[in-house]
Amino acid sequence: MIEKVEKLRNIAIVGHGGAGKTSLVEAMLFNAGIIKRLGRVEEGNTTMDFEPEEIKRTASISSGFFQFGHKKHTVSLIDTPGDQNFFSDTKSCMQAADGAVVLVDAVDGVKVQTEQAWEFADVLHMPTLIFINKLDRERADFSRTFEDATNCFESPKPIILHLPIGTEAEFNGIVDLISMKAYTYDQDGKATKTDIPSDMQDTVEIERETLIENIAEADDSLIEKYLEGEELTDDELQVALKQGILNRIFVPVLCGSATNNIGVDLLLDFIATCMPSPIERGLWKVTDASGENEIEVNPDPNAPFSAFVFKTIADPYAGRLSIFRVVSGTLGSDGTFYNINKDVKERFSQLMIIEGKEQKNIGEAVPGSIVAVAKLKETVTGNTICDEKNKLKFDCAEPLQTLITFSLQPKSQADEDKLFSSLSKLLEEDPALTLDRNAETKEILLSGLGQVHIEVTIEKLRRKFNVEVNLNRPKIPYKETIKKKTRAQGKHKKQSGGHGQFGDCWIDMEPMPRGKGFEFVDGIVGGVIPRQYIPAVEKGINEACVKGILAGFPCIDFKVTLNDGSFHSVDSSEMAFKIAGSLAFKKAAADANPVLLEPIMKVAIKTPDDFMGDIMGDLNSRRGRVLGMDNEGKYQIINANVPMSEFLSYAPDLRSMTGGRGIFTMEFSHYDEVPAHETQKILDEVNKEKEND
Repeated sequence: MIEKVEKLRNIAIVGHGGAGKTSLVEAMLFNAGIIKRLGRVEEGNTTMDFEPEEIKRTASISSGFFQFGHKKHTVSLIDTPGDQNFFSDTKSCMQAADGAVVLVDAVDGVKVQTEQAWEFADVLHMPTLIFINKLDRERADFSRTFEDATNCFESPKPIILHLPIGTEAEFNGIVDLISMKAYTYDQDGKATKTDIPSDMQDTVEIERETLIENIAEADDSLIEKYLEGEELTDDELQVALKQGILNRIFVPVLCGSATNNIGVDLLLDFIATCMPSPIERGLWKVTDASGENEIEVNPDPNAPFSAFVFKTIADPYAGRLSIFRVVSGTLGSDGTFYNINKDVKERFSQLMIIEGKEQKNIGEAVPGSIVAVAKLKETVTGNTICDEKNKLKFDCAEPLQTLITFSLQPKSQADEDKLFSSLSKLLEEDPALTLDRNAETKEILLSGLGQVHIEVTIEKLRRKFNVEVNLNRPKIPYKETIKKKTRAQGKHKKQSGGHGQFGDCWIDMEPMPRGKGFEFVDGIVGGVIPRQYIPAVEKGINEACVKGILAGFPCIDFKVTLNDGSFHSVDSSEMAFKIAGSLAFKKAAADANPVLLEPIMKVAIKTPDDFMGDIMGDLNSRRGRVLGMDNEGKYQIINANVPMSEFLSYAPDLRSMTGGRGIFTMEFSHYDEVPAHETQKILDEVNKEKEND
């Protein structure tokens, strides 16, 4: 059993969208004999991108999984999305891996999602290697790309392990600096061992010397031997190389072309020999059942079972499919386990591994296994499942913060009836989405990481659950308030035969500091209004302030003091005083210089220096107020307050301004007064809507 765990390699393939991750996995599956011909992303026939939404966009929108054998090892691959819209899934799925292959495009170099994936790996202390891909393309440049990676990824330090033979269309082979062997590839991707080209001899010697020096740093005895001028054997270098990767002293750089299947076989060999097994990855730090005390979990097949669910797939027919990483213990093909987050036992009847769009039943799962079970009733992404007698809790990655919001309008009553239940299933599958109903604007709001993220969700909603909706720009939850103190009378008098209605109150109304809400003060003395009617006055003001005075938005941050009035011994009632309170509010608010308030968002925009000018200018045009700036490596972080109405479509605009290199976070900050010229625009829009209604 231990040997089985030692031979397991869990590898996440990560990098920017378009770097060739899915094509690389396709080439690996081809070399492993799993598929008979190489599929192409452009043709929509790859093993890992099979969802209609992925085929349509020629890009991964969800992580794919496959497990296969290679030279007596079991390689379990996670093909993650590289698009910013779906990068939360990448973050979640990387937790389940023991190592990462970071793909870098030899033409475009390091991009922002590559850097973000690197940051995730850093947080997880994950052993990593870099694969410089697409060396067969026009303008591909290995040296420039390596320099770019070195500048971007200072720690751990990238070190060259493979050198390319030929450039661009002439690229046809690899030199391995450890074995000092060269390999050339034919058009079918078949490798032939050959001599190192004569024109590369000097470069190879220099790079080999640099590599030995870098590897020796991972082992004190080797560095001593190296400094004394002794020859280091290939075996010594191999051992120190693996140790240096595991301890994150350095990151080896390999290269090739996924679509031409050049260097992919060497990458697979390297994964098997130098990337860590679940046992070599070491102990996992978790908390006990209370969540207060930290404990360590040993990836031992004989220890109590523990695992964490890192992904859920929602299927309208097969039900919920929960994918989890086993950390300790051994799980059989059926049985029960305990969900510590939900405090329930869950029963399962089949244990599966995911192979592209297929599932395959297996007999058991050991530490490191990435497996799935169907139809768990309570378990969702982020939950810990374990032995009930050995309760513990894994700290799972939080989804990335949502950046854009749309209002959903069901196309029919039938769609409206099914909307929430269907979307709830998609939210189980994608925790980076949030669903909300705004009580003020009466809208159903769906938030995600970008417009494409939302659009794909709506396509899935239609395809999987037959629910159709229109996407609209959400209404802004404006508020109203007052700016000066006023006094007003609310008097309700009605006679219609028999008992009439009479309520009379005087109020003082004044502004309150922002965020204080509504305060009601009972200032009645001498019984001019009986005690039982005073709450009715407050209720009338409360109900009236919900619709404001300017444009029908809720009125906030004001204080009302009820200090005079009169009543009728027969005709007065709670209803009469409630109406009187409402009338008093409307009169007072109208005279108190009412103004509109808008929600202000606190934003942090992370961008390379090159785009600072464009972004600052754009923020000014959006009525933004820059609060300050911070440095983070070669990036600048601009902190600003911006009105929500100006920021609803910022995600695609920022992507366009920075070529995809800028990212931002946003959260509600406070309400602030709308400038007079903007107020008139809003009032015109409100009046136009009322006319249309």
